[in-house]
Amino acid sequence: MHQSFSAFNYEIIVVSDGPDGLTEKTIKELGPNNNWLRLLQTQARKGPAAARNYGWQHANGILVAFTDDDTIPGFDWLKEIWSAYKWEKEIAYTGKIKVPLSDHPTDYEKNTAGLETAEFVTANCCCTRQALEKVGGFDEQFSMAWREDSDLEFKLLVNNIPIRHLSNAIVVHPVRRVPWGISIQEQKKGMYNALLYKKYPGLYRQKIQTTPPWNYYIMVLSVFLFLAGIITNSSSIAILSFGCWLVLLVGFIHKRLKHTSRSASHVTEMIVTSLLIPFVSVYWQLYGAWRHKVFFL
Repeated sequence: MHQSFSAFNYEIIVVSDGPDGLTEKTIKELGPNNNWLRLLQTQARKGPAAARNYGWQHANGILVAFTDDDTIPGFDWLKEIWSAYKWEKEIAYTGKIKVPLSDHPTDYEKNTAGLETAEFVTANCCCTRQALEKVGGFDEQFSMAWREDSDLEFKLLVNNIPIRHLSNAIVVHPVRRVPWGISIQEQKKGMYNALLYKKYPGLYRQKIQTTPPWNYYIMVLSVFLFLAGIITNSSSIAILSFGCWLVLLVGFIHKRLKHTSRSASHVTEMIVTSLLIPFVSVYWQLYGAWRHKVFFL
């Protein structure tokens, strides 16, 4: 609501993913007499892709800009986008994300800061309505906040719709508070990697992940070989496999702790979650491959 761009030239559409009385109350308090501030509520929870589609399909503007519920658009955000627009029928823009970090960030904070170097994120992007119509908007198969933005980017690329980067169109993305051990829960998103790979295998390997996470697969295999060695009384297999797993585990913990907080709670969290992440990650990756009927590692 606090943009340098004239309020007569844009509308704000807040989309609630499913009925939400608190959001409805808040919107009424913010703009009881403003017809340019609207709340839309989907009938059921379907995820951010479906919510964004519902929003842009009810928008009146030529340009549709997207941000998230935990971000703060810069004062000149819309003005910078509009200044760059040259009345192209089909074009998209992606702005700059800034993630404020503490002096000793956690692993989760450091991962969130990766948004600053991401090529295209829906926390700060804009498309002409015609471009969205051409590509069909967001793929609602992505029912969690993961890879739906990359899917839209790839749709734009394969349809030869230009994506322009606007370094002065800034959105600040503070790091939200998360529970201890959040990285385990986050692994569930990995099942959507398989869906994106199935749709765009070349672009996935080029822009997302050049090779499978072999370190995870080797760690999981090493543990199974260790157990097999114990069961079959093969000490050499047990020792070698345990040693391989331990080396990879220590390297993984060190990587996650590098340049992050050394508080006792965070160090403990990194050790415990690093023990579990390879197994949980591999499970969801393979589950995604099975679910989406694609060979994907």
